[in-house]
Amino acid sequence: MSLVVDGVGVTYSTVSGEPLVALDDIHLEIREGEFVTIIGPSGCGKSTLLQCLGGLLTPTAGRVTIDGMPIKEPDPRLTAYVFQDYTLLPWKTAAENTSIGLRFAGESKTTRREKAAEMLSLVGLSDFAKAYPRELSGGMQQRVAVARAMSMEPKILLLDEPFGALDEQTRRHLGFEMARMLSDTESTVVMVTHSLDEAILWGDRIITLSARPGQIAREIKVDMPRPRSLDFMGTPEFNQIRAELFTLLESFGNNRDEELDS
Repeated sequence: MSLVVDGVGVTYSTVSGEPLVALDDIHLEIREGEFVTIIGPSGCGKSTLLQCLGGLLTPTAGRVTIDGMPIKEPDPRLTAYVFQDYTLLPWKTAAENTSIGLRFAGESKTTRREKAAEMLSLVGLSDFAKAYPRELSGGMQQRVAVARAMSMEPKILLLDEPFGALDEQTRRHLGFEMARMLSDTESTVVMVTHSLDEAILWGDRIITLSARPGQIAREIKVDMPRPRSLDFMGTPEFNQIRAELFTLLESFGNNRDEELDS
């Protein structure tokens, strides 16, 4: 499997009629089993790029392909999203939320039930299959959202600030759990994050976008096997990468939104 971003650009029309260039000439290739993190200053087009990868947005220029096939619309068998907002149906149980995509895909009740049980076990929520979202913590709800996305067995998992709504302790704990799970399942993942620590701890490669219009300003490879432990944060390699990213983001000016205080 290979996801290729070939010269992608996105230009929006504004109310004033002036064009707004969000992304410009993005070239990127993501290989099977790779975990790629995307960071950059506020408004640089990180989420816009992710929407192009998932077929939610058609680029103004260039194209996105998976195994040579152009991505023109959402297809949960190819790409599945996990957003910052959990977007769970409040009247559905964890198991029902997990299998909702399979239901729309026409899978049988038996298949849906078995797959939901498998995915909830994977994210450590087997005991909460019959619980409703209101009965789950924020971290547990986000685990259900991950289970729902993975139930479709997509080629690529797209994460858009998946833990941004959680407190720092829960975010870090859940992040390590998810990173370990995604490494174990050899999932192909692209994640947008504001956190330098998350980008380095999780990613095989870190893609830094410039200030708008977003272009790839730097690509850094993290030469450390995944999953990584907290101890990695105390190594010279981690601190060298973090310092490099911090300096680069500072060069874009004060319009930045990544975490710089941890």
